[in-house]
Amino acid sequence: MARFILARLVRALVVLFLTVTFVFIVLRLSGDPAEQMLGDIATPEALAAFRANWGLDKPIPVQFLIYITNAIRGDFGTSFADGREVFVIIGERIPKTLLVTVSAFFVSILIGVPAGIIAAVRRETATDKIVMTGAVLGYSIPNFLLGLVFIFIFAVWLRVLPSSGSATLQHAVLPAATFALFNAAAVARFARSTLIDVLGQPYIAAARADGVPEWEIIFRHALPNAAIPMVTMLGFIAGGLLGGAVLVEPVFAWPGLGSGFVRAATTGDLNVVQAMIILFTAFMVTINLTVDILYAVLNPKIRLQNNDAS
Repeated sequence: MARFILARLVRALVVLFLTVTFVFIVLRLSGDPAEQMLGDIATPEALAAFRANWGLDKPIPVQFLIYITNAIRGDFGTSFADGREVFVIIGERIPKTLLVTVSAFFVSILIGVPAGIIAAVRRETATDKIVMTGAVLGYSIPNFLLGLVFIFIFAVWLRVLPSSGSATLQHAVLPAATFALFNAAAVARFARSTLIDVLGQPYIAAARADGVPEWEIIFRHALPNAAIPMVTMLGFIAGGLLGGAVLVEPVFAWPGLGSGFVRAATTGDLNVVQAMIILFTAFMVTINLTVDILYAVLNPKIRLQNNDAS
């Protein structure tokens, strides 16, 4: 098991390093941060002073070496906009994003998994069609559009929830609900299709022939065997939460990582954009590593095959 985890960890670190390298180069080739921050009216002298002050006048390989050296020590630079450390800026926004995304993740499981199970058990019935119609609608509507719909219904029409800001927990309800409904729809569809596949296996038919109660077949035989593909789906959803925040948070003026990324990208705050992309990538890599380990725990054959191949 230790060898399996080590191999996956090395792969994750390589992916993270390659991503950092790619992002660093692309961001510097895509435009001049000095011009973005100072605007079109800046004089050549002001632009040159800005580049010199932030080390942007050095060759890209030199800049990269300095950045990597500092990043290993936990220093991701300072914000061009307000001069604060990037780590401090991100640290202020992480709790806000975690509040809505983590709560939404668990709510999506609590809604999506039972809905998928019910739809699979009641396959081709009115219940199945109703559940899947709702799932298709929930998954088809873009996150930001779903957020606007929620604002219109609950903030403008019913006036029971605030539309923007983060002063109270009530302000987190609509952003979290937007994440949760979209992801619950995806979970329900995947849970249904996975469970239907498992229920069609010969050992399920044999259990039914032996007179095993249907509830026992579902909860003791079908669901455990559907766990591995469900782990994949849930890992995919968890990994996409931070990326989804870029679309959802600005709709509600929620001061999390997503809103911060949009603001930094708009103003050309290079160090903040770099650090946030690295954070998003590191989060996705961590989720993938966790999923791989859970695979090995749930199905030892995967671990044994990996050891044989290595």
